[in-house]
Amino acid sequence: MPTDTTIEYAFAPASGALKRLTVAVVIPCYKVTRHILSVIESIGPECSLIYVVDDKCPDQSGLFVQKECKDERVRVLFREANGGVGAAVITGYRQALADGADVMVKIDGDGQMDPALVGRFLAPIATGEADYTKGNRFYYLKSVAGMPKLRILGNAGLSFLTKLSTGYWNIFDPTNGYTAIHRDVLSAMDLEKLSSRYFFETDLLFRLNLARGAVVDVPMDAKYADEVSNLRISKVFFEFLGKHMRNFTKRIFYNYFLRDMSAASFEFLFGLLLMLFGILFSAYHWMHSSSLHVATPTGTVIIGALALLSGLQLLLAFITHDVENQPKRPIQRSGLGTWP
Repeated sequence: MPTDTTIEYAFAPASGALKRLTVAVVIPCYKVTRHILSVIESIGPECSLIYVVDDKCPDQSGLFVQKECKDERVRVLFREANGGVGAAVITGYRQALADGADVMVKIDGDGQMDPALVGRFLAPIATGEADYTKGNRFYYLKSVAGMPKLRILGNAGLSFLTKLSTGYWNIFDPTNGYTAIHRDVLSAMDLEKLSSRYFFETDLLFRLNLARGAVVDVPMDAKYADEVSNLRISKVFFEFLGKHMRNFTKRIFYNYFLRDMSAASFEFLFGLLLMLFGILFSAYHWMHSSSLHVATPTGTVIIGALALLSGLQLLLAFITHDVENQPKRPIQRSGLGTWP
């Protein structure tokens, strides 16, 4: 493999020797023949391997790339059935791992993601700061100003749900698919359990938290051309809501009751029980008093309010602990390095 397409570390404490970082790009392809060649041409020499994954594309994107692209780094992978963006990316990840890649960068083939930004996504991983980096189109105010209001509102709602379900309170823009991941954290996850369609990026964050991988947001500008996105947040919001609730429940159980128990575990448990008791107790006595056409006794009101406020205080204390408990130490400890 050519040495001019690898990243060389100046210092690696674990071995005291130079380490070369091989970077692979995974491009899921579905109806992207208008943009895919320009995307590939824009990928810089820091990337050694490029995997174009044809997700049973009706436009035969894979065959188009094989015929028209002359880049020796490109390898086209064909899926037998359409499985969604997640399934296509996982196919690329598996092949990149098998070929010895150290970092896998995921870029869409529709031209929305600028390949010139790859260096920004690699830098936190190369310096040992992160296991996984993802784009954030909402960091720059000028980018937000040009976005449709519905997109901004939808992403804000999804981002809050993502913080709850994944435990990464320092990230935003969860549906952003411009990502980079180190092989060490990827190997620690069960790829078979990852969601295969549009929930893929968010589900990956959930799995990253269970693996205790460090995640860093990378600011980037939003880029829109004549491409057509297949994702409509208004249509998937409630589907995503159910999956977020499922992942939130699993994460709390795994991290605070199965793996470990701490004061936060009891804050969550008793806070939830007090809130539930306060709601049911107050609702019952309110309906009972209404049916009798009498005022609810003051003492009864105080009991319900006290339970609600105590439960809320405990849950807020738990959230504070959860924010502090998000993974910060990367699984991969490559050591400090220089970025070319």
